[in-house]
Amino acid sequence: PFPCFVPGTVPCTRPIHATPSRVGGINTGSMISTGQKIAIQRAGTSRLPSTDLMQVTFGRTFSDHMFVMEHRDGSWQQPRIVPYEDIRMSPASAVLHYAQSIFEGLKAYRAPNGKVSIFRPQANIARMNRSAERMCMPTIPEDLFMEALLELVDLDKDWIPPGDDASLYIRPFCIATDVGLGVHAAKHYRFAVIAAPSGAYYAEGLDPV
Repeated sequence: PFPCFVPGTVPCTRPIHATPSRVGGINTGSMISTGQKIAIQRAGTSRLPSTDLMQVTFGRTFSDHMFVMEHRDGSWQQPRIVPYEDIRMSPASAVLHYAQSIFEGLKAYRAPNGKVSIFRPQANIARMNRSAERMCMPTIPEDLFMEALLELVDLDKDWIPPGDDASLYIRPFCIATDVGLGVHAAKHYRFAVIAAPSGAYYAEGLDPV
């Protein structure tokens, strides 16, 4: 029902509902499911009209929304999409002192027919959870992770610049938020996803040596 445009991509046409075994019509294997719904708070005013997408510098301009949720009392809680904003934290937050953090990077593209797809998100989700295990951090439920990506990209798909090589770069990350000093795995974490419009990696094209 939701054909792939490129092998490994997941279309972002809404509505798409995550299930334990299939997301967007693509078999994702055995997925951990929480059944949580994502709350969405839309930005009151978009910054897109005042942004020249043809002149953005990679990693310096960000879309209108972000996904956030916190891990406490042994579970991920309050998954939500909110307007892009600064993150406030204590100067004694564990991530600032012991670097307990992980991140991933993936892209959403606009196909010639106008539809938007995320390139092989299942692989990035799996890799981020492997990183979490190595860093003694809680893994992110795959279906909730996938739904967060799909909802965020659907909200901010107009931030994809024009052009064949343009994309919306997606940056999921997770940080330890325990407040206090002491070398140990934290008990509190924040997982977030932000997105940045991206032009061609080589703006002037490839120039072989």
